[in-house]
Amino acid sequence: VQLQAFGGGLVQAGGSLRLSCAVSGRISSNYCMGWFRQAPGKEREFVAALRWSDNTTSSADSVKGRFTISRDNAKNTVYLQMNSLKPEDTAVYYCAADRFRPTGWAQMQYEYDYWGQGTKVTVSS
Repeated sequence: VQLQAFGGGLVQAGGSLRLSCAVSGRISSNYCMGWFRQAPGKEREFVAALRWSDNTTSSADSVKGRFTISRDNAKNTVYLQMNSLKPEDTAVYYCAADRFRPTGWAQMQYEYDYWGQGTKVTVSS
């Protein structure tokens, strides 16, 4: 399984961006797909996750109500729609896949098996 994240860029505060994570290979119903981010000088942190078995989602408190994770089965792609962006959302965003998570949530880096290369998001004030 290979992941490719894209869609980052420069946006003004209050604006929106949609990140995409294209997955090559089969996504089984036990997968959990996640987005993480890493700001300069900080550790990588959980942003959002989507459980493939039932399409339910989880997100960090810092992005609740602003970011939405979703999927397109036909395109084998996971999205992160980011609205009302703030300067503190500036980071490199990574998508990741956890191969076996039929229940519960994977919110820690070590729980994920595959990672994309990251796409940079810069939010100007």
